[in-house]
Amino acid sequence: MTANPSILVGTANRTVWVRVEGKGTFLNSTGLKEFSKEMINRGHRDFVVDLRNCPLMDSTFMGTLASIGLALRGLGQGELRAINLNERNRDLLTNLGLDQLFTLGGKEEAAVRTKPLEEEPADKLAQTQTMLEAHEACVAADGANAAKFKDVIDYLKQDLHLAR
Repeated sequence: MTANPSILVGTANRTVWVRVEGKGTFLNSTGLKEFSKEMINRGHRDFVVDLRNCPLMDSTFMGTLASIGLALRGLGQGELRAINLNERNRDLLTNLGLDQLFTLGGKEEAAVRTKPLEEEPADKLAQTQTMLEAHEACVAADGANAAKFKDVIDYLKQDLHLAR
């Protein structure tokens, strides 16, 4: 596992492979969000997220994954699978109801060579926007999350309003 969290990506046979090295947090969510949007725009509909070396995820990162699943659902095609989850990450995703949005798979090896996701460090405004969208995606994925994230969403909206 690397000291600094990173996202490694690759494609094979129209499937996008994402490997998380280190914690999945708001710090690496903006890059993943932008990369995923670009891959969907290019016609990719299947995403595999390998969490073997990801000890934990925060709500922004999980919401970013949820937004990928929601985008695929909106297109009416494709699949998002999370593989090689530890028990903690499986519990986190299940407790937010995200297991209804994408598949929590078993243990498997990535079938593609990956490279580091090249991304510019997100500025505060972009990071706040990503955090807001991620938490809204968690609520869209499971309405029960509205109560869990109401205060966070309200705060982020206020923060964005003040920043503009």
